[in-house]
Amino acid sequence: MPRETNQIEFSAIKIKQPIGDFFIGAIDAKDLCDITFSDIRGIEKGDREIAKYIGINRHLSNPRVKELQQYVNTYDATFPTSVILAVDGRCSKWDAGRGKIVLREYIDSDDPTRSISFDKIAKILDGQHRLAGLEGLTSSNGFQINVTVFVDIDIAEQANIFSIVNLAQTKVNKSLVYDLYDYAKARSPQKTGHSIAVVLNQKAESPFYKKIKRLGVATEGIFSETITQATFVQALLVYITKNEMIDRDILLRGGKLELAGEEELKLRIFRNLFVEEKDDEIIKIIWTYFEVIKEKWPTAWVSDESQGLMLNRTNGFRAFMRFLRPLYLDIKRRNEKFTKRAVSEILNKVNLRDADFNTTTYLPGTSGESALLNKLKADTNLT
Repeated sequence: MPRETNQIEFSAIKIKQPIGDFFIGAIDAKDLCDITFSDIRGIEKGDREIAKYIGINRHLSNPRVKELQQYVNTYDATFPTSVILAVDGRCSKWDAGRGKIVLREYIDSDDPTRSISFDKIAKILDGQHRLAGLEGLTSSNGFQINVTVFVDIDIAEQANIFSIVNLAQTKVNKSLVYDLYDYAKARSPQKTGHSIAVVLNQKAESPFYKKIKRLGVATEGIFSETITQATFVQALLVYITKNEMIDRDILLRGGKLELAGEEELKLRIFRNLFVEEKDDEIIKIIWTYFEVIKEKWPTAWVSDESQGLMLNRTNGFRAFMRFLRPLYLDIKRRNEKFTKRAVSEILNKVNLRDADFNTTTYLPGTSGESALLNKLKADTNLT
């Protein structure tokens, strides 16, 4: 790609739509980062009608940026959807004969305040998190980004494009995402989490038989599903991996994961079982644990929503999954096998009846989850 200090050019096609003409092309990721900027939405003093258009982008989410900066360096990273840009006409030239668009800085020698520097050529209308992620790219070799370039559209049109694109987007169902790992060939924490959820949901003898919403919504004709696959998998992954994206990338590249040391295993109790591909043992532990829970509180475990009990719902399930770690470590400290007898010995200390798992005592959401977890720890004297 030809490149001077003050301009870049790339192949593009001209598109005609009711809004007007715009361009679609592909640009090197580093070049794109060099010429773009985000106009973060804010409130400025002055005309309120103008102020509502000032800064059309949302504030960056630092956790999301950090996640994307890891992702762009993975083996199969991709950003298949277009980054949408707004460019001042003074910075753009369309070469129809060559099918090239040239973007360059604009220098106004008479009025320097009207100049547009190279790093301010293109305003990001959609894709600011992707571009912030690309800032962490260690090598842009072979990483091009498809862009949509609007030239000389006013601030109101820019805001309208931003709102249409973002309001039209549907939030991805995380349960569906995990379910699609069934098709993945390479081993990964996500695929293992999905596989364990499927086994426990399909086995008639399992305490989770027909309890997991595979796609995040209730299966037609089944009324016993109370936990989404996303809830199940995410509660399990904290015991398997510190960073599921990095683990997946290492395995996808044919690498091997290192066994965890003693201190790490206090947090990620299933880490070495996963590294050694002993998923069956993870299944056995979870099965045994929740079978004891089901037998100790049978009414609460099979209750439906009309009964107002929360044991077999998100916050009840998550509280017991969080309690699994201290319970598991206590059994390990006593050099016992993880059996129903060993689990029952601990859970029998919990002073709760089926009716106590009500949504008045344990409110929906994280507060009820934390309250139940604290009760489990207090009654068993485990931390």
